Amino acid sequence: MSESVNDVIATGSAELRYARERLEEVGEEACDRLLDWLMDDYFRLDITGWENIPAEGPALIVANHSGAWGLDAFVLVKALTRHLDRPVRVPSASPVFRFPVIRSYARKGGAIPLDPTLGLEHLAAGELVGVFPEGTSGLEKSFRDRYRLRPFSPGFAVTAVQAGAPVVPVAVIGAEEACPRLGEIPSLARLLDLPFFPLTPLFPLPAKWLVTVGEPIPAPPRPESFAARSAAARGLCAEARDAVQSLVDRERARRATPFW
Repeated sequence: MSESVNDVIATGSAELRYARERLEEVGEEACDRLLDWLMDDYFRLDITGWENIPAEGPALIVANHSGAWGLDAFVLVKALTRHLDRPVRVPSASPVFRFPVIRSYARKGGAIPLDPTLGLEHLAAGELVGVFPEGTSGLEKSFRDRYRLRPFSPGFAVTAVQAGAPVVPVAVIGAEEACPRLGEIPSLARLLDLPFFPLTPLFPLPAKWLVTVGEPIPAPPRPESFAARSAAARGLCAEARDAVQSLVDRERARRATPFW
């Protein structure tokens, strides 16, 4: 009797796993199609500067982070996978891996758990790594502070110096208007265990999006002493932030209006 009960439980568990996997697959396909439509038809995404991303060898792609929900990360990674014939690893915060469909979709797009090394092992293997050094603070900006970059966390620069990898600055324009942060709802943030829960339109607004890839910034030679390496990383971090902010300012001015 106990064996038959165990068999039923085992069969039921297997069927539930299969159903969950199939639902995730359907969800991933729906997310992919929605993102394609948003990028091509709704946001009318324009991309320039792809030639600045190395065709081989390691590089850190460093972009601004904006918009209430961080949709810019998914748009940029999708654009990268479309145009590059090589994988891109993206260290991502824990909330990305908390929700089933988003988790599996992000992993297929190259998301890896965020840790202090910021993809050092992938750079050592000659791969591309994409980072958003503003972190969630970039998403917490109010609409009046749009496109004013928050301070960059220097971890990516430490990794670049260690790996000897160039830094490729990228500007993403459009997320601030598509998903404006009008406020926040702390009670929902606590309920869902999120850093914040933004007050923003339920569906992105039809802003015009631009992605611009700047010229690579070579990593400085790796100094011998810890103090010298720290100074080199701070300098690279500041240079990368200035480069991204300059691209953002230039490209933002290139749009006739935010919605065209």
